[in-house]
Amino acid sequence: MSGVAFGVLGPVRVWRDDAELRVAAGQPSVLLTLLLAQAGATVPLTEIVDVLWGEDEPPTAVNIVQRHVGVLRRLLEPELGRRETGRWLFGDGSGYRMDVSADSLDLLRFRRLADEARMAAPEPAVALFAEALALWRGSVAAALPLETQSHPAFTSLDRERLTVVKEYATAALRSGRAERILLELRTTAERHPFDEPLQALLIQALVSAGQQAEAVRVRGEVVRRLRDELGVDPGPELGEALTRPAAPLEATPAQLPSDLAAFAGRADELARLLAFGDDGGRVAAIVGMGGIGKTTLAVHLAHRLAGRYPDGQLYADLRGFGPGEPVAPGEVLATFLEALGVPPDRIPVRLDARAALYRSHLARRRMLILLDNAREAGQIRPLLPGAGGSLVLITSRHRLPALVTTHGAVPVQLGEVSEGEARQILSRRLGDARVAAEPEAVKDLVERCGRLPLALAVMAARAAMNPSFRLADLAAELRTGAGPLDAVGGTDVFSWSYAALTPDAARLFRLLTLHPPPDIGLPAIASLIAAGRRDARALVDELTDASLLIERVPGRYVLHDLLRSYAGELAEAADPPADRAAARLRVLDHYLHTARVAAERYTTTLIPVALPEPGPGVTPEAIGDREQALAWFDREQPVLRELLRLAAATGHHRHTWQLVWSLEFFLDRLGHFDEAAAFARMAVAAAGELADPVAQAHAHRSLGRAFNKLRRDEAARTHLELSLRLFTGQGDGNGVASSLNYIGFLAERQGHWAEALSYSERALEAYRRIDDLVGQAMGLNAVGNILTEMGQPRRALNPCRQALRIFQDLDDKHGEGAAWDSLGYTHFHLGEVEEAIACYRNAIELFRDSPARNTEAIILDHLGQAHLRHGARQEAYEAWRRSAAIYDQFDPATAELIRGRSAQALQSTTAMPSRSARKA
Repeated sequence: MSGVAFGVLGPVRVWRDDAELRVAAGQPSVLLTLLLAQAGATVPLTEIVDVLWGEDEPPTAVNIVQRHVGVLRRLLEPELGRRETGRWLFGDGSGYRMDVSADSLDLLRFRRLADEARMAAPEPAVALFAEALALWRGSVAAALPLETQSHPAFTSLDRERLTVVKEYATAALRSGRAERILLELRTTAERHPFDEPLQALLIQALVSAGQQAEAVRVRGEVVRRLRDELGVDPGPELGEALTRPAAPLEATPAQLPSDLAAFAGRADELARLLAFGDDGGRVAAIVGMGGIGKTTLAVHLAHRLAGRYPDGQLYADLRGFGPGEPVAPGEVLATFLEALGVPPDRIPVRLDARAALYRSHLARRRMLILLDNAREAGQIRPLLPGAGGSLVLITSRHRLPALVTTHGAVPVQLGEVSEGEARQILSRRLGDARVAAEPEAVKDLVERCGRLPLALAVMAARAAMNPSFRLADLAAELRTGAGPLDAVGGTDVFSWSYAALTPDAARLFRLLTLHPPPDIGLPAIASLIAAGRRDARALVDELTDASLLIERVPGRYVLHDLLRSYAGELAEAADPPADRAAARLRVLDHYLHTARVAAERYTTTLIPVALPEPGPGVTPEAIGDREQALAWFDREQPVLRELLRLAAATGHHRHTWQLVWSLEFFLDRLGHFDEAAAFARMAVAAAGELADPVAQAHAHRSLGRAFNKLRRDEAARTHLELSLRLFTGQGDGNGVASSLNYIGFLAERQGHWAEALSYSERALEAYRRIDDLVGQAMGLNAVGNILTEMGQPRRALNPCRQALRIFQDLDDKHGEGAAWDSLGYTHFHLGEVEEAIACYRNAIELFRDSPARNTEAIILDHLGQAHLRHGARQEAYEAWRRSAAIYDQFDPATAELIRGRSAQALQSTTAMPSRSARKA
């Protein structure tokens, strides 16, 4: 070891160049422990004084702290002068922080190892968890004075260790290594005798290790302890611990597209791939030219194999060869993780973290994953499992040699189907009798179609739509066409089918190329061609009957890449540029105005923006309520991403920034903060091109809001303050109020309470000036929360009550629930526990059926702490149990912290709630 290193996982220790330094006992040791326990964060001077002296703060406390800081700096770097700062310990006027890394502090190494373990398969996770726990030398504050040991900065680290012990135990049980954790579990269980989940894990480990009698004995002791010492009955964990499996039930996705009812041919390839699928845990790449039938074969194969992969199927169209950019692997991972049961707000931002979490979920599953239309290996690698028995099927026009080399992918090259298989394809669509009646015509058709499955399907559709036509006549018409099929295959067949369309259907086929992939719904089609829904439906049916458009799932239509390319050439030749531009504008108007209505239904905090009326022929979708708004966004989000890029690339700057304005709250819901920031940057660029200060104000507010979510505080502050100046200059009261509100949120999250209060009060006044009742209630609730955090709960009562009344008058259930929680939080800090309990119960009732289950979990936690303060231990225990059960669904780490804190708090009555729900 070289340089300076620190240890805080046990009595604080410091080394320099392998030699241990002596830290002065007493307050210098306490101060160093406190700073290391919150490494990287500024510890406020008020907190330092409180830890060192409590209520006995001397008048010279700040000077004494400064002297202790000087002592520590000279200990770490004796060469420093008296006024120099040095490398490790910094102050900014409000407090002090230690600038350390995982290489110099055991706490950060512990966290890094635990994070790596959480993303690993159970077997390697066991080793990583064991390595992390081996860094602990005892309780963090064990060597400190008794009066400081209960400080939250120290007890929270011990709870963090407890959480990792439980995760370690769970991983060991899943990997069949129960014997490795028995000693750790026994020791930890002795220190936490009232932690039921921990005791249940110990019992499970004993059962798995073959010690059934000991497991029964331990369970009996825990039950007696809970009843005799706490007066509570055990929860279901203990009853199930003797029998339940180690791994929890999880989401089972089934995402495969519909199989083709008329599938035919490919007998050799199908047999090879079916045998390949028996092995599991492998990768197959089905490759070949466009239109050769790769996707059809892959989907049919996947349906045949699905029963062998009981944990479900995942599907993604990677759009590797269509117009626009291929789908980024990060987008696919977010979709897959949601399908696997990961809540949107728990999906990591970074690609590598998403991929690691995805691999850890797949490691204990046997799944089938179909990655369709891949462009290159780099697009696929993050989507491959790291371990386990899952099968990956890939389709691509490229052979992907890198995957063959690095991942052992087995390539299956598709060529034209045989003449017999081509006849079989026609028979499945037209019937055996019709095909058998004209063998020479069928042979001619097969050759003219180049034995290309897509061309054969189009030809069969043409024949099926005209049952009176002889196949010989169709073949003769092909023979008199422009010439033989070219290298991409099927162009003559496409032109022949296109020529058979009605003029309106032909126009729709051409204009579909102006809509971004991957698919399109009927309402957007109606706007694209400026038609009514009924007329649009008739034209869509004509195209699907001709196999020129595919209904991939009910109500969503896909244009094959080859057909899109062909239709684009037709549009260039047949449709004047002005007509194409008008159609593209109708598409943008359709989505922008639908998104505006959806956003208005979804949130009450949208800043009004005056949009021009949609162009002639545009019919936005009707969206009636919040649930319909969410369903619309979930359905359209892949299209909306591409539409934003299209708007930016084609110079539709107004549509670009206004689409970002209308979609940001939906992206929040998904937790896609990095994507929200990327789109907001596009809005900023578009607003700059327009030189429109209104657009610039909205765009910078969107970008500041996204940066706030990403914890990029300095950038968030810059953009929010710029938006505030721009809105002020325009006299936009809504924008001013919103910008002030978000700067207040930023300051509150940073713990800068005085600044947060100032901005929240200014936001409140701004909302009053524009008579925005929802904004006023939000501002009042924020002011009440901040006052309570500042130790002024008596002053907080009035704004909290005002917020509650406004939300009730507006019948805003979410806002009312948040206000009840804030009021309960305030009463709790006033020592009015019965009033707090009543408030929390009202809030829980309002949130019980809300999609915001995380808020219900927060309030249940508050209720448990209030019950404990009131001496109602059984009620506290039940509230915490319900809170942890909800957290289990979206934040298991917090669930474990609540269980650990509740087990400790049941032995004392000093608990204080941590945070209240906010109306955001």
